[in-house]
Amino acid sequence: MPHNKQPTQFGRDDIQIEATDVVYNGYFKMIKYRFRHRLFAGGWSEVIDRELFERGHAVAMLPYDPVSDKVVLVEQIRVGAMVDSDSPWQLEIVAGIIDKDETPEKVAVREAEEEAGLTVHELAPMTSYLSSSGGCSERIHLYLGIVDAAQAEGIHGLADEGEDILVHVVSFDQAMQWVTDGKIENAASIIALQWLALNKHRWHKS
Repeated sequence: MPHNKQPTQFGRDDIQIEATDVVYNGYFKMIKYRFRHRLFAGGWSEVIDRELFERGHAVAMLPYDPVSDKVVLVEQIRVGAMVDSDSPWQLEIVAGIIDKDETPEKVAVREAEEEAGLTVHELAPMTSYLSSSGGCSERIHLYLGIVDAAQAEGIHGLADEGEDILVHVVSFDQAMQWVTDGKIENAASIIALQWLALNKHRWHKS
């Protein structure tokens, strides 16, 4: 998917990569970069060392039923929340990592089925963003998926991937209240719900 950029003063040609070193290669990968970059005041920086977390790219999709004005959220344990949240179980929209030769759209449709038992009737792109550009290369592609929320129920996930996913069907207003109350902590979910708040009139007619 192409990424439309606002003009900036510098680009890729304004970085000199001196060396790269793979410091960890497991489920995810960590690469150490040594590089220099142009300075706003002119000239070049000193050599900088930075570790970059390589976890691939991902897709997240907010399932929305415009007839009932309900959204589908999933709840599952997240290792990142185990050390810095009130609960390791997080409320999120459906999401998955893009495997080689997959399109973001294909992943969105697949994950809706695997995580919530949903068939996607229409897929609308929202945006894409870097999840944490200070130290991670991951780009997340966000979509809205038009679904029949009555299909969504139960417990889902792939056992061989250690998934144990509980489905929640809630009104759009309830989901937005959870954002306001801080009960939804996942960035992709917050962004997607806020995007829907701005664009809901395109699908749901009050």
